[in-house]
Amino acid sequence: MNSYRALMRMDTELHSPALSLAEEEEADMNDWKLPLAFMKKRHSEKIEGSKALAQSWRMKDRMKTVSVALVLCLNVGVDPPDVVKTSPCARLECWIDPLSMSPQKALETIGANLQKQYENWQPRARYKQSLDPTVDEVKKLCTSLRRNAKEERVLFHYNGHGVPRPTVNGEIWVFNKNYTQYIPLSIYDLQTWMGSPSIFVYDCSNAGIIVKSFKQFALQREQELEVAAINPSHPLAQMPLPPSMKNCIQLAACDATELLPMNPDLPADLFTSCLTTPIKIALRWFCMQKSAKLVPGVTLDLIERIPGRLNDRRTPLGELNWIFTAITDTIAWNVLPRDLFQKLFRQDLLVASLFRNFLLAERIMRSYNCTPVSSPRLPPTYMHAMWQAWDLAVDICLSQLPTIIEEGTAFRPSPFFAEQLTAFDVWLTMGVENRNPPEQLPIVLQVLLSQVHRLRALDLLGKFLDLGPWAVSLALSVGIFPYVLKLLQSSARELRPLLVFIWAKILAVDSSCQADLVKDNGHKYFLSVLADNYMPAEHRTMAVFILAVIVNSYTTGQEACLQGNLIANCLEQLSDPHPLLRQWVAICLGRIWQNFEPARWCGVRDSAHEKLYTLLSDPIPEVRCAAVFALGTFVGNSAERTDHSTTIDHNVAMMLAQLINDGSPVVRKELVVALSHLVVQYESNFCTVALQFIEEEKNYTVSSPANAAEPGTLTPVRDSPAGPRLRSVNSYTNIRAATTARTLNKSLQNLTQNEDGGQGAFSPGNISTSSSASSTLGSPDNDEYILSFETIDKMRRVSSYSSLNSLIGVSFNSVYTQIWRVLLHLAADPFSEVSDLAMKVLNSIAYKATLNARPQRILDTAHSAPASPTSKGTHLHPPGGSPPMPSTSSSSLTNDVPKPPPRDQPPSRPPYTPTLGGQGQPHSHQFPRTRKMFDKGPEQATEDGDDPGHRNYICPALQTGLCDWSAKYFAQPVMKIPEEHDLESQVRMERQWRFLRNARVRRQSRSITQRGISRLDDQIFINRNPGVPSVVKFHPFNTCIAVADKDSICFWDWEKGERLDYFYNGNPRYTRITAMEYLNGHDCSLLLTATDDGALRIWKNFADQKNPEMVTAWQGLSDMLPTTRGAGMVVDWEQDTGLLMTSGDVRVVRIWDTDREMKVQVTTH
Repeated sequence: MNSYRALMRMDTELHSPALSLAEEEEADMNDWKLPLAFMKKRHSEKIEGSKALAQSWRMKDRMKTVSVALVLCLNVGVDPPDVVKTSPCARLECWIDPLSMSPQKALETIGANLQKQYENWQPRARYKQSLDPTVDEVKKLCTSLRRNAKEERVLFHYNGHGVPRPTVNGEIWVFNKNYTQYIPLSIYDLQTWMGSPSIFVYDCSNAGIIVKSFKQFALQREQELEVAAINPSHPLAQMPLPPSMKNCIQLAACDATELLPMNPDLPADLFTSCLTTPIKIALRWFCMQKSAKLVPGVTLDLIERIPGRLNDRRTPLGELNWIFTAITDTIAWNVLPRDLFQKLFRQDLLVASLFRNFLLAERIMRSYNCTPVSSPRLPPTYMHAMWQAWDLAVDICLSQLPTIIEEGTAFRPSPFFAEQLTAFDVWLTMGVENRNPPEQLPIVLQVLLSQVHRLRALDLLGKFLDLGPWAVSLALSVGIFPYVLKLLQSSARELRPLLVFIWAKILAVDSSCQADLVKDNGHKYFLSVLADNYMPAEHRTMAVFILAVIVNSYTTGQEACLQGNLIANCLEQLSDPHPLLRQWVAICLGRIWQNFEPARWCGVRDSAHEKLYTLLSDPIPEVRCAAVFALGTFVGNSAERTDHSTTIDHNVAMMLAQLINDGSPVVRKELVVALSHLVVQYESNFCTVALQFIEEEKNYTVSSPANAAEPGTLTPVRDSPAGPRLRSVNSYTNIRAATTARTLNKSLQNLTQNEDGGQGAFSPGNISTSSSASSTLGSPDNDEYILSFETIDKMRRVSSYSSLNSLIGVSFNSVYTQIWRVLLHLAADPFSEVSDLAMKVLNSIAYKATLNARPQRILDTAHSAPASPTSKGTHLHPPGGSPPMPSTSSSSLTNDVPKPPPRDQPPSRPPYTPTLGGQGQPHSHQFPRTRKMFDKGPEQATEDGDDPGHRNYICPALQTGLCDWSAKYFAQPVMKIPEEHDLESQVRMERQWRFLRNARVRRQSRSITQRGISRLDDQIFINRNPGVPSVVKFHPFNTCIAVADKDSICFWDWEKGERLDYFYNGNPRYTRITAMEYLNGHDCSLLLTATDDGALRIWKNFADQKNPEMVTAWQGLSDMLPTTRGAGMVVDWEQDTGLLMTSGDVRVVRIWDTDREMKVQVTTH
């Protein structure tokens, strides 16, 4: 209905009646087939992983019941004085008639039978019987079991059919030694002896009194402990802290005011029978109901002869037990809160069995006006609809008994599970979005290990998990994990696709399962799937995703998969035509050798890095990004370096540097992170390069006549007679220039301070006495060092010229110099997320370099030798001489630098924070005038002189979130029809409306064109733009006009004369917008802006939506320089092909494929 109203509202805005069928066909022909640019998920989503769901399914305090105390107070042959029994009455105890044998033998037989009944549910527990005991015997039994059980659970079963009812004072009854008196036993004492955790079963009349008393005594204990905590002289304060009674569980046969049923057709211990022999009592109770008359020929005697064993599902008795377990599990899961279900039905095997059987006890005993009680209390379940399914299953089974027993016919399995799976399938196919979870989910769990049903169950389970992370969490909470883990041991080939799909869903939501898989050798299953070339690419993709999760930051998983030949298997898949497989193969490789040297050297032996080079030019940006990630972690290991490994690192770095102008920002972001790994490994070399850049720039600034230029002026390098140099007029002489309004205008703060305006940290000779050096390095009024965006951008531009070598020297031919240039370039990237990451790297290295440089000339010659092969990233000073960091704004790659001020406010300077030593001077100012490069320097009284944070100044944990974002694909529905293809979705209807509008506009334009008459003296629109217009662009199908000035865009409705929106384009202040284009104008429009520095930016949500967001940005032309003259940058867009042509004041035309986000052709003119 809402979609229909929205559609009608849009149609009204057209101010015209409904369109004809011909117009609809025209819209289909012209618009439906047009490709859309920049509409992929990487453009519409933030590149980050899913929010981690709270893990509630994994039991953190799993325990087991290790000891059982069976206390029977029967006093066979003597009825208690406060109970008047009917005649006849219920007599059977543990299915034994105590009057059929001598009292003592009957007591022993009943005790033995009760123990056997419990052993069916927990055969490994330690059982102790106490028959008609005294208080001392009970105490001795309980304390002994608690002592042996330690912190595990102990069960106390109490049968009080031969003693008086419990008292309101919280007492149960036992005997004296001579059986001449009933002796009260306080529940308070019983709590003390049993301790916690414990479970208590009370089978006696008025048992609810015991439950209430137990809770009161537990509360009393807590209050006593609180008093003892306040008063040290209290007796309890000197005693060990007793365990809390909150972890105790109680099951009582009836409420506080109720008596046990005395129906002679029932056993006297009906409650115990329900808890320990549920199938037997359930069948007898069924035969006693009126509905049993519908099953002729079935008697109680026949029920006793039902064939089979409880643990054999192929027999009638075993199948009934299986169905009963599934039904009670289903009832509990659908009725109980999730945390209570986990505690009672998944934490302890015996407790789970007792509570399943307790649900049956509630159903049976309520029919005799008796209400079983539990603590914690359960909601009523005796009327649940699943009990009808149980009755049907019993009916079908019992109806076969006469022919099975008398004629020997074969047993026909129950259709129960097949019918429940059908119901689950109906829920999946016919349900709506917002609905309650399917109540059959626990039943699906029950049949996963059944060869008859498991294939269908796995298929349905996979469909359910595909609904999203909530479905995965629900399935894990019901207990699906151990079942699907065990299925990995199966060799059945038909299960492979289903299991791979299910495990991909599970690991996409909860990656902590990696340890369970490796522990059970489950990783071998997925290694075999990946190596099977006959498996479809989709399944191999899920398998390699699972393996990528297993090896992610998990050394044990890396070792196991390395032994399983994972690297070789992945390398064989690199050329697969399936892009998602190529992407995850690269990610998997990057993860297996991340911080794991054996895998890295295995990759070196297999030439893995060279084979990954081919993916750097892959047509899919996500694949290129994954390849960059893999190569980045390849050079990011922290092990000792050799000549061979250093050479490999250099080769990888130079290959990565070729992606500097990649059209996709996700690729460039990953490039920054990959290069940051190299910076971490060779930190001292990059510090040297940074100092050389700074010193050469400073030397030129001191001697250059451009030094006198007005601050803020920018002279094009190509017009300068000095040729290309590392300079900008406002470069390092005006180092505190205001940063621009873009996010990427980060700063290097507090790189050096000079309290008295004396010699600077890196000034050669006496150059610091000059006014220029004083301005650069600081003065009493200049206590910070800020590198403006203009400086970075200018350095980035001129450093790309080959003549740079003649200016700087031979040293700048090194790999480190080339990578430093790449980082400079990326620090001026038009996409802020890329530039932010690059600035963190530059800030960290420049800070480190200048902070630790010696006062004299740092380099006597222009050599920039690489680090020793066995000395990775040697620092410019030993850790013991590390200075305190004067600012936290650029302390590491993971720390944020200050954000730029709003456009209408001047940039503010953070307050100066004095350093810890040397009277507030930087540590570098305390060195003697002559000092060797790696001298320790003056003693520094710091709190963390040896802090590893100083040795690892750059944090190697810089990351983009690519892998986690890519994993979201497996967590989200993949079988669901995309919304844009759903004919009834809101998105589809809005798109249809836009295409109908387009058809009308085309028809109207043809009509106007055919008339051929228009008046040019009619004023349609006039208004004052906020800035001087430089570019104007009309929207092809609506009344929006985009007007660009130097650095902003204003949107107008030329028909109404209203301003719709106005926002800042984000280009540097010395550049200007020179071209605009509407992309996807026929559908969801995007706006492309081009500036005369060669940058392209794509915007969405502009104009009437008034929430502009940058979709992407890249350097369309890398060799353009901004000027005040000329055409700047010009573009031409083809919607049909998705090609974008860029040119301008350069000699080339570059053609970009916007689907691949890469340059496809360059022509020279």
